[in-house]
Amino acid sequence: VIRDFESRQRPIKRVVMTPSAFEPDAHPESLLMRARRLGLMVSRLPSLEGGDAPRLTNVAVEDLLLRPSQKIDYARLETLVKGKSVIVTGGGGSIGAEICDRVATFGAARLLVVENSEPALYAVTEALSARDAGPEIEGRIADIRDRERITRLMSEFKPDIVFHAAALKHVPILERDWSEGVKTNIFGSVNVADAARAAGASAMVMISTDKAIEPVSMLGLTKRFAEMYCQAMDHDLMTEAKGKSHMRLISVRFGNVLASNGSVVPKFKAQIEAGGPITVTHPDMVRYFMTIREACDLVITAATHAMTPARPDVSVYVLNMGQPVKIVDLAERMIRLSGLQPGIDVEIVFSGIRPGERLNEILFASQEPTLEIGVAGVMAAKPNQPPMSTLRKWLAALEDAIERDDRVTIRAVLQDAVPEFGSNAA
Repeated sequence: VIRDFESRQRPIKRVVMTPSAFEPDAHPESLLMRARRLGLMVSRLPSLEGGDAPRLTNVAVEDLLLRPSQKIDYARLETLVKGKSVIVTGGGGSIGAEICDRVATFGAARLLVVENSEPALYAVTEALSARDAGPEIEGRIADIRDRERITRLMSEFKPDIVFHAAALKHVPILERDWSEGVKTNIFGSVNVADAARAAGASAMVMISTDKAIEPVSMLGLTKRFAEMYCQAMDHDLMTEAKGKSHMRLISVRFGNVLASNGSVVPKFKAQIEAGGPITVTHPDMVRYFMTIREACDLVITAATHAMTPARPDVSVYVLNMGQPVKIVDLAERMIRLSGLQPGIDVEIVFSGIRPGERLNEILFASQEPTLEIGVAGVMAAKPNQPPMSTLRKWLAALEDAIERDDRVTIRAVLQDAVPEFGSNAA
């Protein structure tokens, strides 16, 4: 078709893909590869039911790397958020910014973005303010480690819902800088949870990770500790309420997010553009992947379940991420989608497993069996946490050890708190 129009002096410059063109039966990869080889721009029409602006956008490689996304009940999300006051910590990060965007789309009345990076805060608040309509937007520079600052901000804003996305998340970096991970991922999360409770929030939703399950890394370990704190507080509030309405604290786990800051997709893109090689840690390395949009919509979906009166006693949710993907297969597909051939145009080299990594991620620990909750795309883990009194003793010991930069004690306390912590975390 392209060549026919070109021969008639009516050259085609752009191909537009509708949502149905991304269905597996439509072979979108083949279409994109051919279009790239012909030098055509490729755009996509958004799914209008998801609240996207009705305009053409670029087709990203990650649009074609996954199984079909989960079907989202958007009316359910709007019911949770519409007219509410919402705080998002880490709102300038890739996950936090998308949650901000979705919260605005579903009709929140007020939105406070908390972020410790000034450029990130400026970027996300500018993007949100540029919307034709949306919530009243505020942005505040704050570090979740600063307990007084976080408590004061929440007290003044009085949120209905808090989405806690602020975290340190890069596995190799946290393997080196243990205490920084403890300060942000553990004590920062404690500060956010305590402040949300004191401010009278109806719910706090913490973004967690599949690496928190039987962790082998400091990222997973610190996130698991934060989960346990939220579980314990949720349990205590539920016991005190005796069946009455009370604040919910939940954690939502998911795996790698395509195109998020620090993920392999932007790294592979840059390596392909540089002519290679693409570096993969191990030929058998396997990970679960989701798009940022799907992950954030399912995070809000989990919150809607937690807020329903008939919900079961669960506070840890796990997103259904389909089948895991081999990283080397991901690299090969990205090379082909760029119109090139793996091993010929772009080489793949194996660099070795990094500290804190494992070949396969798992979704549930052996001590927390799965629980179907009747919500597409979301599962739950049965509660499994120590009492709050025990957690506070560990927190006091951690605080003392961090002040002395005592890595041996930090590790011992965390090992005591999470006995399943992998022995290969250096």
